[in-house]
Parts: sequence; C-alpha cells; structure tokens
Amino acid sequence: MKLGIFTVLFSDRSLEEALDVIKSHGLETVEIGVGGYPGKKHADAAALLADEANLRAFRSMIEVRGLEISALSCHGNPLHPNQEIAAQFHQDFVNAVILAEKLGVETVIGFSGCPGESEASRNPVWVTCAWPPEHQEVLEWQWQEKVIPYWRSMSAFMKEHGVRAAIEPHPGFVVYNTETALRLRREAGDNIGVNVDPSHLYWQQMDPFACIKELAKAGALYHFHAKDTWFDRHNMARNGVLDTKSYRDGLKRSWIFRTVGYGHGEEEWRNIISTLQLVGYQGAVSIEHEDCLMSVEEGFAKAVALLQGLMIKERVKEIWWA
Repeated sequence: MKLGIFTVLFSDRSLEEALDVIKSHGLETVEIGVGGYPGKKHADAAALLADEANLRAFRSMIEVRGLEISALSCHGNPLHPNQEIAAQFHQDFVNAVILAEKLGVETVIGFSGCPGESEASRNPVWVTCAWPPEHQEVLEWQWQEKVIPYWRSMSAFMKEHGVRAAIEPHPGFVVYNTETALRLRREAGDNIGVNVDPSHLYWQQMDPFACIKELAKAGALYHFHAKDTWFDRHNMARNGVLDTKSYRDGLKRSWIFRTVGYGHGEEEWRNIISTLQLVGYQGAVSIEHEDCLMSVEEGFAKAVALLQGLMIKERVKEIWWA
C-alpha cells in the first residue's frame, strides 16, 4: 500500500504548488479530480486530451516529483433527470476514462448516480425505505430502466480502454452500501468495483472491516479514501443519523466528517490498515479532508502523521512475516 492524497484538498493552490506540499510530506500517490463535483481546478480532462503538449507537461509535473497517480476522480451524477446536467457528468466521465488510458492509470473514481422517480422528474430521488409501497416501484424502475442500462454501456466502454470504475458508495445515490455496490457490479460488469470511504459507512452504522473483507472477497476493492466521522451522541439520541442540516452547522448535527483519528481513534485506524493488508490490498490510501473543525493544513498534517506511522508498522510486519 502507498499513502497518498485526493488533491482537491488543495484546490486553493495550483497543481504544482499542491504537488510540492504533497512531496514534502513524503506521500507517494495523488488522486486528481478531472471533472464532476471535484471540478477541474488541477486537471481538465477534455483540455488535456485536446493538447498533447499540455498533457506531456501534466504527466511530467507529477513524475518529476517521484509521485504516481492512484486514480482520476470524476464524481458526478450521469443519471440526473435533467438531461443537460446528466450529459455533462457523462461526458466528464468519458473524458476521464480516455485520459486514464493515455496516462496509464487503471482506475477512475465516481458515483453511481441517482435518477428521478420517473421520466417526468426534475431532480434525483433517493429511496431510503421500503414503505409506502410506491417506494419499491420507484426503486425497481430506477435500477431496471436507468442504472443497469447506463452502467452496462459504460462497462463495455471502459473495457475498450482498459480502465475500471471505482464507485464510491455514498448516500444520495443508488449505490450507498456494500449490497448496492455488489449489485451494480453483478448486473453491469466486473470492471466496476468500489472506492471505500469509511466516513460514509460509519454514519450509516456499517462496519468498515466487514465491508472491506466482503468487497475484497468479491474482487471489488479498487481504491480507498482515508476520512473519518464523529458522532454527537446527544444530537443523535434526539434525531437519529439522517441529518439534512448543513455540514457547517456542526454543533447541531448528529455527525460530522473528521480528520483521520478524530472520529475513531488510532486503534481503529490501525485495524483498518491491518485489514487492508490482510485482504491483499495493494493500492493507495488516499487522504480526504472535510473537517469543519480543522484547517486544511492542520487536518492534512495530522492525517499524514497518523497514517504514515501506521503504514510503516504494517510494512515492517510484512517484511518480518516474509
């Protein structure tokens, strides 16, 4: 495994400035947003594909610092019921796949997307419970008419380019847990796997260890995000975990995203790293930062310090066992 970062964390800096900071902290990989919700601050896939000299300069910028790209990220909603929005997210993902092939990057990370409840919808509709009965009808329509056909076609497209998709299970989209992630893989194609982000699992009361093991057994563990979640037990006791308040309103929320180690302690993250090693994961541990209580610089430095220490220990154990 190699420690890296999702560079959108440093979206207030140029890519060169971000890469210098990343290199100075001893990281090995970068995950770069090239479209969709992460935006195109550090890399616009369409622009890079249109300019070979620009593409060479982009590649050189990373290689000269001894870094490698763990994945290109293009989180979006290509199933959005607004066709103009869906078309833009789709094109961003297509461009990301083609760019990944040119760069020799195996993995493109994204969301599954979420359709509306019918052809007449204006906005996505995320089904979260089994009743009233029309919820089941909507869910079946979404999967059969939108989700499976779209991702089957994208699976075939990605195979042509030797690229795979790491879908990040995320509430608000049709793939939000292990079951839905494996359904998408089963129904649409075996080059569709998962980007595991424990922060989205924790607040749904899922066990990241169980998820990692099940996904690895299915051959679907493609990438990993390092981000934590902290629970406000008093707010959660009153309101549960379904919380629509702004992430900036941390005092009133049932849970908030935290830097690694500040939602669940070092022992939890030690066990996560150990589990990744035990299942044979060889990819990146990519740091994310959405902590409303820490600056980017502070959260990044604390996450690096914790994870570097844990990963060094795991490497020592691996050598000793060998």
